[in-house]
Formats: sequence, structure tokens, C-alpha cells
Amino acid sequence: MKVEEVNGNIFYNGDCIVGARAHIPDDSVDLIVTDPPYGINGDRLHHHYNRDERFVVGGYVEVPASDYGDFSLRWIREAERILRPGGSIYIVSGYTNLYHILHALRETRLREVNHIIWRYNFGVYTSRKYVSSHYHILFYEKPGGERTFNLESRYGAGERGPDSGSLNYRDREDVWCINREYKPGQAKNKNELPAELLTKMIQYSSNEGDLVCDMFLGGFSTAKVAVGLNRRATGFEVSEQVFDLRIEELRDIGKGCLLSALRNPRTGEPENRGRPWTDADRETLLARFTGLIESGETKKRAIETLGRELGRGRWAIEKMLKKQGVRTGGRRGDGT
Repeated sequence: MKVEEVNGNIFYNGDCIVGARAHIPDDSVDLIVTDPPYGINGDRLHHHYNRDERFVVGGYVEVPASDYGDFSLRWIREAERILRPGGSIYIVSGYTNLYHILHALRETRLREVNHIIWRYNFGVYTSRKYVSSHYHILFYEKPGGERTFNLESRYGAGERGPDSGSLNYRDREDVWCINREYKPGQAKNKNELPAELLTKMIQYSSNEGDLVCDMFLGGFSTAKVAVGLNRRATGFEVSEQVFDLRIEELRDIGKGCLLSALRNPRTGEPENRGRPWTDADRETLLARFTGLIESGETKKRAIETLGRELGRGRWAIEKMLKKQGVRTGGRRGDGT
């Protein structure tokens, strides 16, 4: 098995099942993000997508459909072994062999966190059935330790969109609408995951300095994003042709080079959260709320304004208003 080190990150040109067993210690990986082979003649994907294959890197190695169940069980057991207690794994899968992967996961101690749907643009065109335009992302954890989940890594819990909806809440819904990347005239793999998708998983489920592993490196997209986000990276690619091309590309990826482009979430606790209400605080709250409503504000916006002015969370303000006899629930259409 060929081994290459790139700026302290080690990658293996060989089978991930044999390679992980030989080279990756138990409980040593913080996060696994991986997109296993399709098991659906993925070497002929252009027949499904009607796309130009001239710039697609050759050497794609498929797993026969008849072997997919056993193959899934063997590599997922290795993933379970190398994950640290509390470590996370994201597996990207189409629906054809989803049941094999789910069965394999249920044969391990790994525990489901979320079953995410990734919706993308331009699915497989069909004329006699609905268009397939999504993948499944199985988000699991290894029990026994504290799982990393950076709640405000992308949006602060109090950040609101133009319609006053929570940006944090929406970003964490389990349906993700992220477009594929198109690279006309550039070398590409059969189905590379977009950097935006990988960034989201790595931001939420790892910290700088953590070790991120991809069992099926393919275009090295996971490794490139991990290194760009100042994580350590490792993984396996069975195709020598793909491995040799992508390992050279990885040498140009600077450690932490993507960090400056990340959005800075607005975080921080309200300054008076947990502080007892005084009689003066309650009088100010009631008078100000009444004034805002009389000026034409909706109840929802009035409460948001009071939160900023009084340094308290929305729930604390609503609770205190109710204690003062103010009804804060709104009718449909009044903006609350």
C-alpha cells in the first residue's frame, strides 16, 4: 500500500478496510465524512446524467451490487473501530443501496443522530417517473464520549433573517438545499461532493486540530476542505490513477486557507439573562411594550425590540409579560 504524507497529513493508496486495520489505531479519529461507491455501475454514470466525460478522471473502482451488503458491513465496522468515543460519521448515499448501509450501521454500536436529505440541482432526467434530485446523509455517533456539535459555528442562536425567522434553526433543519459544483474544462471525479456541503458538516462536527477521515477519498474533496478549515486529514483511495493526481493537488491547499472566508456568526448571551427582575424592570417592560404596540408594531417585533433594549432572551420577556397579564400569542396574519 502506497503511503503519502502532505504537510503532516497521511493518505493511503489502497483498500480502506485492509488499510484502516493496518494503519489507523482504535478510537483515534474525531470525524468521518465519506461517500462510498454506488454499487450501481458508477463507472457508467454518464449514461444516467448525459454528461461530457472528457474531463472525468479515469480509474473509478466500482463495487459489484452482489457484494455491496458485505462490503458495507466490513468498512462500516472499521469506521466504528477507528472513531473515538463520541466521534461522528456522515455517510452520503443514494437510495439504491441505502438499505445495505442502514443494515450495516444497525450491526454496529453506532447510534443515529439525524437522517439528512441533501437536495441538489439538476437531478437525473426522466420522462416516465419523478426526477431523482436528492441524496441521503446518515449522521451517526459512536457512544461513550462527548460528541462535538458546534451549535453556533455558522449562525448565532439569536440571529434572524429578513422575515424574522431564526437563521440558526433553518441551517440545522434536516433537509439541505446545496447545489452541486460544476467545473467545466477541469479534471473531476465521477461525483465530487461540493465544498459547501463538506464545510457545513465539518464546521458543526469537528474543531480545529481534529482528525477528519474519508474512507473513500475520490477527488480528495473532504481532505481539501478539512485541511482548509485547519483540521488534520487522512483517508484511503483504492485507484492509483485517482490517488496520484489528487495527492499532488492537495499539496497546494494551505492549512486553514478557508477560515477567512467563513461567515462570522453573531453569538453571545443576552447581558441580563438569568438576572432577577426588579419592580422597576417590570414597569419598564410593560410601559415599553404598550408603547410599541400602540405605535403599530406587531407583538413579535415588539418582543424582539425589548430583547435588545433590556438584554434579555425572548422567552424571558414573554414569560414576564404573561405574568403581568399581557397576552403574547398572536392571531394568524398579525405577524406573531
